[in-house]
Amino acid sequence: MGVTRPSGTQSRLRTELIGQLIRKDLKVKYQGSTLGFLWSLANPLLILVVYTFVFAVVFKSAVPYFGLFLMSGMLIWNFFTMGVSGATTSILANAGLVKKVPFAHESLPLASIGFAGVQVALQYIVLVVALFVVGMPPLRPELLLIIPALIVVLAATIGLGLFTAASTVRLRDTQHLVEVALFAWMWMTPIIYPATLVHTQVNNHVIEWLYYLNPMAGPVIAMQRALYGVVRYPDNQAARDSGQVGQLLLPSADNLYYVQALGMSAITAAIFLAAGIWLFRRRSADFAEEL
Repeated sequence: MGVTRPSGTQSRLRTELIGQLIRKDLKVKYQGSTLGFLWSLANPLLILVVYTFVFAVVFKSAVPYFGLFLMSGMLIWNFFTMGVSGATTSILANAGLVKKVPFAHESLPLASIGFAGVQVALQYIVLVVALFVVGMPPLRPELLLIIPALIVVLAATIGLGLFTAASTVRLRDTQHLVEVALFAWMWMTPIIYPATLVHTQVNNHVIEWLYYLNPMAGPVIAMQRALYGVVRYPDNQAARDSGQVGQLLLPSADNLYYVQALGMSAITAAIFLAAGIWLFRRRSADFAEEL
């Protein structure tokens, strides 16, 4: 069964199935664990502590609260990579179910993406608490950027996840190609480095805006603007030593810039979504036979 336009009853049943699959994955992941969901908080907390120490204490980075800067962009990237990776192998991992029971096959990759969403939502708790601890303003107009950023990332994740899930059934090497591609993709996205480096290194507005066709670049800088919020390098010793005091840390102080960047990323995300639905709809009827 492919990706179809379901009736009200079919849509409800599909949603219930996805919910059951997410709950099953959560139960399996934390079964027998004493701390349970708290383990989902350990990874971002460790990243926050380690990167803050390495870049703020050891390398004396001019970026204030470097760990928070990193997490503000990395968590949404984590959702993307976890969602795509899980969706890629979701059909293969449930081959027995696909071969024996007729159901909407897209429920499997969508459940994997939903599972990733639950885990990352828990990780955001660490970031929000840390932002309050350092005294960053909790309520700003820039927070509205979160909504379109999430929509763009969700579209890209679902589209690419459906595409790779369908491809993996026929070409098993797809899952390994996805791992390599996601690693390289992370370095093409301004997560560990500020997006202003792209502007200064390229020094070409056309290429700079083409850079945001990366469907994750726009959402990442939008989340950095919304959550991290520090637009310019402050007057600290590291910034004075590097001559960066007052220079832009994020690409712009104008929120319209981030809306436009999201618009560029949305173009590619929409293409991913359309391609993913098309391929999954085309291939899903043959999944049981190919598995």
